[in-house]
Amino acid sequence: MRLRRALPVAAVLPALLAISACSGESADSGENKPKASAKSTSGADAKEEAEAKRLGALDSKALEKVVLTGKAAGFDAKKIAKAEVEAGRNMEADNKTCQPLASLIGGFTHIKPVSAAHRSLQPVEATNATVGSMWLVSHSEENAVRVMKDLRAAVTACPKGFKTLGLTYGKVAGLTAPKLGDEAVAYRITGDIGKQKVPMTYTVVRSGGVIAAFYGVNMLDAKKSAIPEPVVKAQLEKIGSTKG
Repeated sequence: MRLRRALPVAAVLPALLAISACSGESADSGENKPKASAKSTSGADAKEEAEAKRLGALDSKALEKVVLTGKAAGFDAKKIAKAEVEAGRNMEADNKTCQPLASLIGGFTHIKPVSAAHRSLQPVEATNATVGSMWLVSHSEENAVRVMKDLRAAVTACPKGFKTLGLTYGKVAGLTAPKLGDEAVAYRITGDIGKQKVPMTYTVVRSGGVIAAFYGVNMLDAKKSAIPEPVVKAQLEKIGSTKG
């Protein structure tokens, strides 16, 4: 199906469209970038593990064990290259009130998480035109609650959208959130990609200190752009497996 082949980058991180255009450089380019030594990497891992323990959060290794991987509920979840993930880390909205929305477009939360794990989501069935991505971010439960509160406020305060990295998101509309996890927020953002308006649907669910965010787009029918609830439920079940 042509549509699915035409949108691989947009389905992973919408921000990459702007970043690639501005930099003129491939996200996978490794030129002039020093490689981290094994010692510095292990030191960073130890620091993250200690921080996670202090806050009651999950470190990267623990988060990777619970993030969806492979086929689940009609979608295939695949790991995203680190360079592509990092490209969306510091998205800044021209309106600070809208920052929680801009950060999620980049694949992170506006409050820095302890750890994060990202996956692209491709439908198993060729007739399914919904593609997207998902990511887990781990916080202290206090910060996770604040992320959701700020996100909910941003959806209400930014109906006319915002700009970030040269892209315009012209409309933000709240949707009915699924009754899943400890709390959930759902909304649709319309992005202006060149001359095309692209409606993107986000479903964000909190389970304790872990926030699971799902991004979907369907160029044939915007009403079907949300990542289906069975996928969200499958992810929440895996997160729940870490709790006593």
